[in-house]
Amino acid sequence: MMLRTLYTLLFLVFLAACATTQHTAKAPETFQQKLAAYCGKSFAGQTIYPEGNTDPFAGKALVIHVQSCDETGIRIPFHVGEDRSRTWVLTNMPDGLQLKHDHRHEDGTPDEVTMYGGISTLPADSLAQRFPADVFTAELLPAAATNEWTMALSPDGKTFSYILKRDGKLRYRADFDLTKPLN
Repeated sequence: MMLRTLYTLLFLVFLAACATTQHTAKAPETFQQKLAAYCGKSFAGQTIYPEGNTDPFAGKALVIHVQSCDETGIRIPFHVGEDRSRTWVLTNMPDGLQLKHDHRHEDGTPDEVTMYGGISTLPADSLAQRFPADVFTAELLPAAATNEWTMALSPDGKTFSYILKRDGKLRYRADFDLTKPLN
């Protein structure tokens, strides 16, 4: 009887140890948490695709400013030369991470074409997040109904990429050097 009680006690101690290990395991870092590590910093980038002078951003300085990082989201103003009208807005939603493109006039009023984007289709702990166009985007910009935006961090943590595909074909890509903060 005593031996049986001892075995039962050991078994219960073993179960308790296993349960403790499961509860203390650290959850994988999310894309948003990885990106938030750069909060308060700015980075220069360049247009990777399309090559040459066919893109309106060609030859212009590209700069992102990772700002307003909190548990609800991240705001990333994106400057193209002197044009400071664009901000990428990442927001935690019940369905996943949402990307919206906030376009403003110089006086701060919203542009007619603003707040388009979508909800990510990839797991939160991925190094990349893919955002297919949502219904609002398709109604606002019918030509963009098949758009898919990707934001990606390279595995080595040196590059942030912003990628746009339409109809499954690459339309635009910019890479930003995370090893050289501007500030």
